Amino acid sequence: MQSSISSADKIRNRAAWISAIASVVIFTMKVVAYRLTSSTAVLSDALESIVNVIAAIVALFVIRFAAQPADEDHPYGHGKAEYFSSAFEGGMIFFAAIMIVAEAAKALIYHEPTQKLEMGLLIVGGAALVNLALGLYLKRVGTTHQSDALKASGAHVLSDVLTTAGVMVGLGLVLLTGIQWLDPVIAMLVGLQLAYSGFKIVRESLGGLMDQQDMESLELLASALEKNRVPGVINIHHLRVIRSGRFHHVDAHMVVPEYWDVSQVHAMTSDYEAGVVKDYEFDGELAFHVDPCKKSYCDSCEVPQCPIRLQPFRHRQDFSVKSLTDDPAPTNQGTHDRSGSKKTN
Repeated sequence: MQSSISSADKIRNRAAWISAIASVVIFTMKVVAYRLTSSTAVLSDALESIVNVIAAIVALFVIRFAAQPADEDHPYGHGKAEYFSSAFEGGMIFFAAIMIVAEAAKALIYHEPTQKLEMGLLIVGGAALVNLALGLYLKRVGTTHQSDALKASGAHVLSDVLTTAGVMVGLGLVLLTGIQWLDPVIAMLVGLQLAYSGFKIVRESLGGLMDQQDMESLELLASALEKNRVPGVINIHHLRVIRSGRFHHVDAHMVVPEYWDVSQVHAMTSDYEAGVVKDYEFDGELAFHVDPCKKSYCDSCEVPQCPIRLQPFRHRQDFSVKSLTDDPAPTNQGTHDRSGSKKTN
């Protein structure tokens, strides 16, 4: 168990190091291109790369901190630190966008001529290819190993590729037409696009900090709950998830046969929780509030030879995100079972 944890952490740390080193190389290439061309559009692209360098360095520390296990002061682990990293990166992008727009406005006024655009295009194009490979790598590692910081960095790096492509189109137009004011106009458009990108990253990061529902993880959880379902699991509702990086704490109400004793309910829920956690793609734990059926679920209950059944079984309601997160009409009083099966990968 411990080796798998170390292996996953090593992969995330290695990705963060690769991101930091590659970001410095890409930034250097863009600075060289700006020195050669005096292009405001290339300067805007270089300013964005400064954000990549700073964000990559921050991610190195954040990912290491987030990998620390839960302790007495942080019972749900340190995973939420990744959302701070993402929010910081989004804020830096927005700040860079303001600087880019300001520089573009200055260039429109003073009309500084561009030069050596052919060489600049080659260097910027090479930087774009390195960025593309880096962005795809970070997205893959972030998705496979559930790192929000790496996923945010990957998304930003890929948007940087689109930004660089726009800059290259602008330089090409200036080269073909000789119209110098196209350069700062392209830079201003780049700045506006970056401002929107930074806003999106900050909004998504705040959603993670405030435990906003994540439909993708809820779909995965619904699939795991349905796959491991047994006849005693009559219904699950009022499901809520607290996300702490790749560790998820799940609370839900489970309806069970009212004539079962505590030992039987505990044994069934413990086995069920263990199966669900094993099949769920994130690390996590489940805690069920157990509700007695109160004979309100007879037509959807598969328990054989039920001594208190009032209606024959007709159909079982499959679990979906909506059915799991809604609170059904029957309101039952129950007892708490906190067996809480837990997995850490």
